[in-house]
Amino acid sequence: MKEVKIKIESLSVSYGNKPALKDVSLNISKNQVTALIGPSGCGKTTFLKTINRLNDFNDSIKISGKVLIDGVDIYSKNTNVTELRKKTGMIFQKSNPFPKSIFDNVAYGPRVNGITNKDELYEIVKNCLIKAAIWEEVENNLYDSALKLSGGQQQRVCIARALAVNPEILLMDEPASALDPLSTARIEELILELKKNYTIIIVTHNMQQAARVSDMTAFFYMGELIEYDKTRKIFTNPSKRQTEDYITGRYG
Repeated sequence: MKEVKIKIESLSVSYGNKPALKDVSLNISKNQVTALIGPSGCGKTTFLKTINRLNDFNDSIKISGKVLIDGVDIYSKNTNVTELRKKTGMIFQKSNPFPKSIFDNVAYGPRVNGITNKDELYEIVKNCLIKAAIWEEVENNLYDSALKLSGGQQQRVCIARALAVNPEILLMDEPASALDPLSTARIEELILELKKNYTIIIVTHNMQQAARVSDMTAFFYMGELIEYDKTRKIFTNPSKRQTEDYITGRYG
């Protein structure tokens, strides 16, 4: 059995009186890719945001249950939320580079964390751009604006930026949905490479993508976790009729 990195116990989340997640429990293993699938509004992104407490910014939210990372409850009063967010990098659906140079985008986190030595920063930036499979495309224009890059390149710079603070978990909210097929393929190859060193959770509407990149798949519907199993089983022999109906396109 793989080591459990994230343990979710009876997690319920509501926005005011509107439930978004209902009594969700599952274990996510270290160095695996877990795909979250399900129709829009079923709770996938809410689930993702509970893992690095991005939902904290919403005053109307109510959360019960436990989210444990390495056995530590991240919603306990003793949690250092800044440290938690360093541990859990977030990649959004729309690439969101800062209006700065490629170098400054990737160096942003290390600088905030007190690293000022130019040589050290350069090594961090270079290593993260290599890990994000974009170094060779940008090494000669590191000081140009990241906004000049293509969508796929911007997304890989955002991945490099997330890697620069040494996370252990990468949370990806439809990271390729706005990209062309070639850029999507690059991102998928990158995910498979990154899982050697990171635990990855990806929200995707693309069933083929979930099948290609993930080890485990969780199917959500109306805030409930309907089924969670090995991806191969979910896509070839799901246990629940609801799961089968969704992945064969009967609804969603």
